[in-house]
Amino acid sequence: MTLRVVVADDQDLVRGGLCMILGSQPDILVVGEASDGRQAVEKTRSEAPDVVLMDVRMPVMDGIAATREICAATDARVLVLTTFDLDEYVYDALQAGASGFLLKDMHRTELVAAVRTVAAGSSLLAPTVTRRLIADVLRHRRPAGAPDRRLAALTPREVDILREVARGQSNAEIAAALYVTEHTVKTHVSNLLAKLGLRDRVQAVVLAYESGLVRPTAF
Repeated sequence: MTLRVVVADDQDLVRGGLCMILGSQPDILVVGEASDGRQAVEKTRSEAPDVVLMDVRMPVMDGIAATREICAATDARVLVLTTFDLDEYVYDALQAGASGFLLKDMHRTELVAAVRTVAAGSSLLAPTVTRRLIADVLRHRRPAGAPDRRLAALTPREVDILREVARGQSNAEIAAALYVTEHTVKTHVSNLLAKLGLRDRVQAVVLAYESGLVRPTAF
């Protein structure tokens, strides 16, 4: 199956490089380019891509607003392009519905693998990057309110699973820690996402930190 991709970045050289790398893959087809957020939304609506690579800082409409529109109105999955000095935008992107993010200094093999991973329905949760950024942001931004009421809908076992997911554990690692099968873990993850009304594991991680179920620590 050919994966359809839209690339959104206001820098021509960056956008062209991304398109060249992805277009060289036999299973990936770049179906559109955008130099601002509004174009990204329009291209996504017209071309129905599987994945949108989204820069954060763009004219007309920024990448966060564009991600929000795309995730609310289409089935496309969004990978946000960011740098370490834009940590505050990572959290906003994940809240907007992004399925993960890539650092702009990534290797070309990481870019291709990320697009394939997200297109397959998984989330891009790199423990050494994603968890640290989310934790750093939420350490300063999480409101000190009552626990999220949505967690009350979960069974004790689902809460355990959510806690492990938020810590960046894979299904295999969770299964070993809780002495259950990987299939059981996968079923619990699907159930808790449905109960919480979440799109994927990335949003589950954000909720776990926001609610205080898992507290930021040094990674």
